[in-house]
Amino acid sequence: MTDTPRAQECAALLQALAEPSRIRVIDCLVTGPKHVSQLAELLGAEVVNVSHHLGVLRNARMVLAEKQGRFVIYTLAPEYFALDDAAGDTLVALGWCTVRIPPG
Repeated sequence: MTDTPRAQECAALLQALAEPSRIRVIDCLVTGPKHVSQLAELLGAEVVNVSHHLGVLRNARMVLAEKQGRFVIYTLAPEYFALDDAAGDTLVALGWCTVRIPPG
């Protein structure tokens, strides 16, 4: 049985993912690091909206941000996301829940 703190952590992670736009952001980041303008262009969304979703994902520690010059580059956090080179899938591990996302 999952203890209460672990259940709360998993619920917070799932809540961060419980928005289609954030799932699309993660899908874009699977192919590699990007800054907010690149993500906005790929998603056909306003930069301010993408920034909001990145903030939620950052607060959940699902994405990492690194300042490079005038840009902040976003990547998927390796403790939650891993590439399965053999299958080309992305593995999402949220504690007791692991999801395999096929490419494309």
